[in-house]
Amino acid sequence: MKARTAIVCSVADQGVAALTNILVLVAAARLSTVADFARFSAVYLVFTVLLGVFGAYTGQPLVLRRGERDEVGGACRSAVAFTLLAASALGALLVAVCLPLPGATPRALMALGLVLPVVLGQDTMRYAFSTLQLPHLALGGDVLRLACVLGVLAMQPYGAPAARLVTVWGLSALPALLLSAVLLHRRVAGTPLRPKVLLRKGHLGRRFVVEFGVGNATGQLSVLGLGAVGNPLVVGALRGATTLFGPLNVLFTSATGFGPPLLGRLSCERRRVRATATLAAVLALTAGAWATALALLPDGVGRHLLGDTWPTAAALLPATGSQYAAMAIGTCGLLALRMLDPRTTLSIQVVFSFAAVAFLTCGYALGGVPGAAWGLCLGSVCKAVATWARVARLSRRTVDGRAPVSAGAIRSGS
Repeated sequence: MKARTAIVCSVADQGVAALTNILVLVAAARLSTVADFARFSAVYLVFTVLLGVFGAYTGQPLVLRRGERDEVGGACRSAVAFTLLAASALGALLVAVCLPLPGATPRALMALGLVLPVVLGQDTMRYAFSTLQLPHLALGGDVLRLACVLGVLAMQPYGAPAARLVTVWGLSALPALLLSAVLLHRRVAGTPLRPKVLLRKGHLGRRFVVEFGVGNATGQLSVLGLGAVGNPLVVGALRGATTLFGPLNVLFTSATGFGPPLLGRLSCERRRVRATATLAAVLALTAGAWATALALLPDGVGRHLLGDTWPTAAALLPATGSQYAAMAIGTCGLLALRMLDPRTTLSIQVVFSFAAVAFLTCGYALGGVPGAAWGLCLGSVCKAVATWARVARLSRRTVDGRAPVSAGAIRSGS
């Protein structure tokens, strides 16, 4: 497959996956009472966290793999097998814990436990297809899943309990799982199956899980904390502004999660770094153009999108747009580091996640909600600068003949 076609398929696949998540919540909201939708949303949040953890532990190390066909194919088989086994064990534990508990929420969590291997297994196969440079197969599976989930949810009656919605949502991924399993088996049959290697001490997934936890938890909790001790409007304003940039999050996820196999087609590290820098510029310009388009929206359109939150969110567009431009540069910098030496990203993620919290808090203290938004922007700028400074140092080592450790060289961590 040509590189341009592979890029289009990877981005389209992320778009379909994101659209599925959005439409699931929309459909559940239309089918549920307020109380049941709150339960469904809470369970779906648990799933989203688990999805991120499994993606960090199995998916992100997997897409960094390069080597012979049997080696890469065996890594894909092992990652899928590990996910199915770990998700089954975790699902069984969730069912066992919630079984004696009364109430609708424990029943919904039990339903999640039952379908966990299906939804997480299908997601890991997306990473496997990307690693094998077959993103069109991942796209086909996700399109099938989108069609199935919308079909089964459309058949549910209004007032369906959260446990029922979780069950049908999870089982709707079964056709995509089976199709992906057949397609994957045809390409990796006979390759080594060693799921235990994902439990070894040097496995990169451990670092990536910490990065995921720090990067997601600190920002979320800091905004909630400001809302609790300061002005509750800060939560809605910041969340409203970032919601408008949802399409850019899809592009960022595509870059970090599925970019390494595409960049791996290039012949040398220098060309990969240059391609990543070009991607950073393109994404930053895209963020700026998107922010400009949002700023030019008529007030009526903005209110239709965000309701009464629009005026405060619109006032934050310059800061949030600048933040996303900086995030584009920083995200691509992290992608370059993943290609050069994936062990170098953890320290940057930890340090600058907490730095962003400090900038957010100081910005709010000095300038209220706009100050908080500019504080987040400053944190992203600092992270981007530090990331590319690290890329430059590692690139100089490569030129000097002291090549940094690549993911493919970390055999014990794959």
